Amino acid sequence: MDYNEFPMSDSTLSARARRIALRLSILTVGYNLLEGGVSLLAGGWAGSIALVGFGLDSFMESLSGAIMIWRFGFHRDLPEEAEERVERRAVRLVGVTFFLLGAYVAYESASKIMDHEPPKASLLGIAIALASLTVMPTLYLLKRRTAGRLGSSSLWADAKQSLACMILSGALLLGLGANALFGFWQADPLVGLGVALYLFREGWETIREDRP
Repeated sequence: MDYNEFPMSDSTLSARARRIALRLSILTVGYNLLEGGVSLLAGGWAGSIALVGFGLDSFMESLSGAIMIWRFGFHRDLPEEAEERVERRAVRLVGVTFFLLGAYVAYESASKIMDHEPPKASLLGIAIALASLTVMPTLYLLKRRTAGRLGSSSLWADAKQSLACMILSGALLLGLGANALFGFWQADPLVGLGVALYLFREGWETIREDRP
């Protein structure tokens, strides 16, 4: 919906955008808690390190969404200086989640290569990856648009977290698909290492952009 079609004041638009940001954050937390739980169960059944790692990634994404709930649900109507401090703190916290997630993905990918224990084929895991590839791009686009309306660097950083989750979903789908169709289990950890490098870069960029 184009807000320019309505004669709203800047304060009304800002309040509306904050409500949208809060709802997107609540949706992010709820979806990722569900996705994480199902992924852990599927990973346990299939003996898939990639699925277990993906489930833990979903919980990390929930942490990022919880930071945004804290940001937009409990820190409204603050003085400008205080709001800037809260905003910067939220950005740093989101940046840290990138590093934590990247470290875990790198560790799990390396462990999978060294252990030489390919997982069983998991149709449930493939379905989870496909669902995430549908939900995460939508969340990313909505968060990015709302962040632009609010001028919120923390919500923009959280949007990039959703983008990273989408990329990880693609890596998961590639790995599970290559294993199920061709028995090429090494595809998953190799792609996972590339995703880990991406996450480290995004974490660094997020924290660097927050510096005064």
